[in-house]
Amino acid sequence: MKIRRVAAYGVCRAADGRILLTRGSHRSAFPGVWSLPGGGVDHGEHPADAVVREFAEETGLAVAITGIRSVVADVVALPDGSVEHTDRILYDVTVTGGDLRPETDGTTDLAEWVPPAVAAGLPLLPFTARALGTQFVEPDAVPVGDEPPYRTDRVQRFGAYGLVTDPAGRILLARIAEGYPGGGLWHLPGGGTDYAETPEAAMLRELYEETSQRGRIEGLLSVGHRYDPAALGPEGVPMDWHVIRVVYRVVVEEPVTAAVTEAAGGSTDRASWFTPDEVAGLPLSELAREALAQAG
Repeated sequence: MKIRRVAAYGVCRAADGRILLTRGSHRSAFPGVWSLPGGGVDHGEHPADAVVREFAEETGLAVAITGIRSVVADVVALPDGSVEHTDRILYDVTVTGGDLRPETDGTTDLAEWVPPAVAAGLPLLPFTARALGTQFVEPDAVPVGDEPPYRTDRVQRFGAYGLVTDPAGRILLARIAEGYPGGGLWHLPGGGTDYAETPEAAMLRELYEETSQRGRIEGLLSVGHRYDPAALGPEGVPMDWHVIRVVYRVVVEEPVTAAVTEAAGGSTDRASWFTPDEVAGLPLSELAREALAQAG
């Protein structure tokens, strides 16, 4: 069975450089293996709130988010034979209160401040090893097959979008087709990530499908979410969808005429380049407004 999930974690360092790690319990998929504190994002929950909640549950500490470190994705074969794709959002956090203690009757059984040299010798989950910059053996690729991922009536959708500009300072936008949530609004190019696809690869793929442009990702702008269980899908049926959205800064060095390709799947009906003054007069999606405000 193929599973998809979204999880959020925190990188928390003490003044002396030690890193806070948690150890998987017998209830976890990988007992005895160490990880950054964090875990699955609940339906309707902001990933940043999930980190704060997971730290309290797993370590007893209250933390505050200080920044977004990275967004990664991996596919892992679980002991029960299923294959799990996890989109992981990593935040930088700082301790604001609480007392360190292990989780009781959960998926972790120990929380410790670990010196970097000691952490390098521990069995670490691959994403944790990468985040800490330690040496580790790259796991073998996991075959994912052609069957669709398992879904319930409540769906967490993970999307990657771009605030896309060109050397002239124009902004690239894509219009949502009528019949889709937000139909008629101008939106950031992007969309849902495929199974076993990284968010960066999804962003560049969607950019080409929706606008015919080839771009370069310059950095991570924001991570947000939207939960609207009453939103109607194309068939007019309410969708209990929780959308988690990563926004990148993207530059198109050699812009071409914006055009939607057949691969866009019908959710985008037009794409175009606009000057900042022109954008100010457009009906924009919530995500586009937020990204433009965050970018100044």
